[in-house]
Amino acid sequence: MPDSTPTPDAPHDAGHSGTTPVVTHVSTGRLKLAAMVAGGVAAVVVVSGLVSRVNADQNQKSWTQQQSIPTIGLAKIDGGGTRDLALPGDVQAFYTAPIHARVSGYLKRWYVDIGAPVKAGQVLADIDTPDLDQQVLQARADLATAQANQGLAATTAKRWEGLVAADAVSKQEAEEKSGDLAAKNALVNSSRANLNRLLALESFKKITAPFAGVVTTRSTDIGALISATGGPTDPALFTVADQHRLRIYVRVPQNYSALIQKGQSADVAVPEYAGQTFKATVANNAQAVGAQSGAELVELQMDNADGRIKSGDYAQVTFRLTSPTTTTRIPVTAIQYRHNGPVVAVVGADNHVKIRPVVVSRDLGSTVEIGSGLAAGDRVVDNPPESLADGDLVRIAGASAQKAAGA
Repeated sequence: MPDSTPTPDAPHDAGHSGTTPVVTHVSTGRLKLAAMVAGGVAAVVVVSGLVSRVNADQNQKSWTQQQSIPTIGLAKIDGGGTRDLALPGDVQAFYTAPIHARVSGYLKRWYVDIGAPVKAGQVLADIDTPDLDQQVLQARADLATAQANQGLAATTAKRWEGLVAADAVSKQEAEEKSGDLAAKNALVNSSRANLNRLLALESFKKITAPFAGVVTTRSTDIGALISATGGPTDPALFTVADQHRLRIYVRVPQNYSALIQKGQSADVAVPEYAGQTFKATVANNAQAVGAQSGAELVELQMDNADGRIKSGDYAQVTFRLTSPTTTTRIPVTAIQYRHNGPVVAVVGADNHVKIRPVVVSRDLGSTVEIGSGLAAGDRVVDNPPESLADGDLVRIAGASAQKAAGA
């Protein structure tokens, strides 16, 4: 028979109030709990978003501030020591003599050409001087005439001296004869001096070398008219140079002139011997600075027994200059030139910049020596931007920061 016990799934009578209120109470509590959880989650999300936004704003400000700080590198600073100073030099033979003609005529023959070594007194050329030869003959004749007149005057004066002793003539007449003899003696001396002068000129018909050396120029040829006026515009027939020893002239700027001393050695380089250097020694200096060049003329000397270096060469002379121990040397890229003169940017211990005026004592090309305004331990900004101002905060980058930390 059918079971009369009611099942849980069986519908309840609407009029019964058994289990329905309990089910309604449980569902409402769960809903409230879920709502509270959802509200808490939403609050957490909102708070997290606000915190994240605040942190992002702070990070953005910090990043912006960091990016506004310029990043700089530090320049390398050196103290005293030695430094090369290279200057152009003018090479000249120790002795150079342009040979001019002392007599006029025609070049009869020349015996040496350019590049020929010659000895002192060696004949370089002969000049044919027909006019001078005739003047010599005339001078000889004039001397002979004067000597003949002198002999006659001497005989007459002696005879009249005897007549005066015998009272045959007056003393006045005897003195006149003695005076005539004196005049004739003077004429003889004058004629002899004129002949000797012409003979001395005739010796210049042979052009000779004044010293041993090399013939560097020849500016004449056989048959050329030689006109000797005795002036500085006379053309030189030959040039002889003694190149066994050389003089090298260098113009040293005033800033370095005090560091160049007599006896100091230097290296000489010439283009024809690339990679080779020759030793020279400072022999003299002008002890004066040229008004136009602003430099002091310095003479160096060097041996050239093998004749490798030629007179007139262009040379580069390198001096080894010793700087004072207090000298500070920095790259030229660290210098700024402003309205008040050269300045450098120095980074302090707090990484703030201090703009310092300096005095440049020497310009060495890629580096400069600072006479005052800088110490060897200062941190100098290399390639400072134009906008860098006194008191700016900077950041030292890369290897410069490590170097600064190590220092």
